[in-house]
Amino acid sequence: MELIKIEFGLFFWTVVVFLIFFFILKKYAWGPILQGIKTREETIKGRLDEAEKARDEMSKLQAKNEELLQKARKERDELLKQANKMKDQIITEARAKAGEEATKVLEKAKQEIEADKKAALAEIKVTSGALAVEIAEKILRKQFADRNQQQALADQLISELNNN
Repeated sequence: MELIKIEFGLFFWTVVVFLIFFFILKKYAWGPILQGIKTREETIKGRLDEAEKARDEMSKLQAKNEELLQKARKERDELLKQANKMKDQIITEARAKAGEEATKVLEKAKQEIEADKKAALAEIKVTSGALAVEIAEKILRKQFADRNQQQALADQLISELNNN
Protein backbone atom coordinates (compact mmCIF):
# COMPACT_ATOMS: atom_id res chain seq x y z
CA MET A 1 0.00 0.00 0.00
CA GLU A 2 2.42 2.37 -0.95
CA LEU A 3 0.17 4.25 -3.20
CA ILE A 4 -1.61 6.02 -0.40
CA LYS A 5 1.28 7.13 1.67
CA ILE A 6 0.85 10.46 3.49
CA GLU A 7 3.91 12.47 4.23
CA PHE A 8 3.69 15.07 6.94
CA GLY A 9 5.81 17.71 5.17
CA LEU A 10 3.85 17.51 1.98
CA PHE A 11 0.62 17.58 3.92
CA PHE A 12 1.72 20.63 5.91
CA TRP A 13 2.78 22.62 2.85
CA THR A 14 -0.37 21.61 0.98
CA VAL A 15 -2.52 22.90 3.86
CA VAL A 16 -0.45 26.12 4.05
CA VAL A 17 -0.74 26.72 0.31
CA PHE A 18 -4.46 25.91 0.47
CA LEU A 19 -4.99 28.37 3.33
CA ILE A 20 -3.00 31.10 1.57
CA PHE A 21 -4.91 30.43 -1.63
CA PHE A 22 -8.18 30.41 0.38
CA PHE A 23 -7.46 33.80 2.01
CA ILE A 24 -6.37 35.32 -1.28
CA LEU A 25 -9.51 34.06 -2.99
CA LYS A 26 -11.64 35.24 -0.08
CA LYS A 27 -10.11 38.69 -0.10
CA TYR A 28 -9.90 39.30 -3.83
CA ALA A 29 -12.25 36.88 -5.61
CA TRP A 30 -15.15 35.76 -3.41
CA GLY A 31 -15.99 39.26 -2.20
CA PRO A 32 -16.43 40.63 -5.74
CA ILE A 33 -18.06 37.34 -6.88
CA LEU A 34 -20.49 37.38 -3.95
CA GLN A 35 -21.06 41.11 -4.47
CA GLY A 36 -21.74 40.45 -8.18
CA ILE A 37 -24.12 37.61 -7.31
CA LYS A 38 -25.87 39.83 -4.75
CA THR A 39 -26.11 42.67 -7.29
CA ARG A 40 -27.42 40.26 -9.90
CA GLU A 41 -29.94 38.88 -7.41
CA GLU A 42 -31.13 42.41 -6.57
CA THR A 43 -31.32 43.27 -10.27
CA ILE A 44 -33.38 40.15 -10.98
CA LYS A 45 -35.61 40.88 -8.00
CA GLY A 46 -36.08 44.50 -9.17
CA ARG A 47 -36.92 43.32 -12.67
CA LEU A 48 -39.36 40.78 -11.31
CA ASP A 49 -41.00 43.57 -9.28
CA GLU A 50 -41.10 45.75 -12.38
CA ALA A 51 -42.59 42.88 -14.38
CA GLU A 52 -45.22 42.39 -11.68
CA LYS A 53 -46.01 46.11 -11.74
CA ALA A 54 -46.17 46.01 -15.53
CA ARG A 55 -48.49 43.00 -15.35
CA ASP A 56 -50.70 44.86 -12.85
CA GLU A 57 -50.71 47.92 -15.09
CA MET A 58 -51.54 45.76 -18.10
CA SER A 59 -54.45 44.17 -16.25
CA LYS A 60 -55.64 47.65 -15.20
CA LEU A 61 -55.29 48.86 -18.79
CA GLN A 62 -57.16 45.82 -20.05
CA ALA A 63 -59.93 46.46 -17.53
CA LYS A 64 -59.99 50.12 -18.54
CA ASN A 65 -60.00 49.18 -22.24
CA GLU A 66 -62.83 46.73 -21.62
CA GLU A 67 -64.73 49.45 -19.76
CA LEU A 68 -64.13 51.91 -22.61
CA LEU A 69 -65.20 49.26 -25.11
CA GLN A 70 -68.41 48.63 -23.16
CA LYS A 71 -69.03 52.37 -22.96
CA ALA A 72 -68.43 52.75 -26.70
CA ARG A 73 -70.83 49.87 -27.38
CA LYS A 74 -73.47 51.50 -25.19
CA GLU A 75 -72.98 54.84 -26.97
CA ARG A 76 -73.20 53.08 -30.34
CA ASP A 77 -76.39 51.32 -29.29
CA GLU A 78 -77.83 54.61 -28.02
CA LEU A 79 -76.93 56.36 -31.27
CA LEU A 80 -78.54 53.55 -33.25
CA LYS A 81 -81.68 53.81 -31.12
CA GLN A 82 -81.80 57.57 -31.65
CA ALA A 83 -81.22 57.14 -35.39
CA ASN A 84 -84.03 54.59 -35.58
CA LYS A 85 -86.31 56.93 -33.60
CA MET A 86 -85.46 59.80 -35.93
CA LYS A 87 -86.05 57.55 -38.95
CA ASP A 88 -89.43 56.47 -37.62
CA GLN A 89 -90.32 60.06 -36.77
CA ILE A 90 -89.29 61.29 -40.23
CA ILE A 91 -91.29 58.49 -41.88
CA THR A 92 -94.31 59.29 -39.72
CA GLU A 93 -94.03 63.00 -40.48
CA ALA A 94 -93.61 62.28 -44.19
CA ARG A 95 -96.67 60.02 -44.18
CA ALA A 96 -98.71 62.62 -42.31
CA LYS A 97 -97.55 65.34 -44.69
CA ALA A 98 -98.32 63.14 -47.70
CA GLY A 99 -101.74 62.41 -46.24
CA GLU A 100 -102.39 66.12 -45.72
CA GLU A 101 -101.23 66.89 -49.25
CA ALA A 102 -103.42 64.11 -50.64
CA THR A 103 -106.38 65.46 -48.65
CA LYS A 104 -105.71 68.98 -49.96
CA VAL A 105 -105.40 67.74 -53.55
CA LEU A 106 -108.57 65.67 -53.15
CA GLU A 107 -110.44 68.61 -51.61
CA LYS A 108 -109.22 70.91 -54.39
CA ALA A 109 -110.30 68.37 -57.00
CA LYS A 110 -113.73 68.11 -55.34
CA GLN A 111 -114.03 71.90 -55.33
CA GLU A 112 -113.02 72.08 -58.97
CA ILE A 113 -115.51 69.33 -59.85
CA GLU A 114 -118.23 71.16 -57.90
CA ALA A 115 -117.36 74.46 -59.62
CA ASP A 116 -117.35 72.75 -63.03
CA LYS A 117 -120.65 71.09 -62.15
CA LYS A 118 -122.19 74.44 -61.13
CA ALA A 119 -120.84 76.08 -64.27
CA ALA A 120 -122.24 73.23 -66.40
CA LEU A 121 -125.61 73.47 -64.64
CA ALA A 122 -125.66 77.24 -65.12
CA GLU A 123 -124.79 76.79 -68.77
CA ILE A 124 -127.53 74.16 -69.11
CA LYS A 125 -130.00 76.51 -67.44
CA VAL A 126 -129.02 79.35 -69.74
CA THR A 127 -129.15 77.13 -72.79
CA SER A 128 -132.42 75.49 -71.75
CA GLY A 129 -133.86 78.91 -70.92
CA ALA A 130 -132.85 80.25 -74.32
CA LEU A 131 -134.28 77.16 -75.99
CA ALA A 132 -137.50 77.45 -73.96
CA VAL A 133 -137.82 81.10 -74.92
CA GLU A 134 -137.21 80.27 -78.57
CA ILE A 135 -139.70 77.43 -78.50
CA ALA A 136 -142.23 79.54 -76.62
CA GLU A 137 -141.69 82.37 -79.07
CA LYS A 138 -142.27 80.08 -82.03
CA ILE A 139 -145.36 78.56 -80.39
CA LEU A 140 -146.73 81.97 -79.46
CA ARG A 141 -146.10 83.37 -82.92
CA LYS A 142 -148.07 80.57 -84.44
CA GLN A 143 -150.81 80.83 -81.87
CA PHE A 144 -150.98 84.58 -81.82
CA ALA A 145 -150.48 85.64 -85.34
CA ASP A 146 -152.15 88.89 -84.50
CA ARG A 147 -150.08 91.58 -82.88
CA ASN A 148 -152.88 92.64 -80.52
CA GLN A 149 -153.13 89.13 -79.05
CA GLN A 150 -149.42 89.11 -78.42
CA GLN A 151 -149.60 92.47 -76.65
CA ALA A 152 -152.51 91.33 -74.49
CA LEU A 153 -150.66 88.14 -73.42
CA ALA A 154 -147.50 90.12 -72.61
CA ASP A 155 -149.48 92.55 -70.46
CA GLN A 156 -151.17 89.68 -68.64
CA LEU A 157 -147.83 87.97 -67.89
CA ILE A 158 -146.31 91.25 -66.63
CA SER A 159 -149.21 91.80 -64.28
CA GLU A 160 -148.91 88.25 -62.97
CA LEU A 161 -145.20 88.78 -62.34
CA ASN A 162 -145.88 92.02 -60.52
CA ASN A 163 -148.40 90.26 -58.27
CA ASN A 164 -145.96 87.63 -57.23
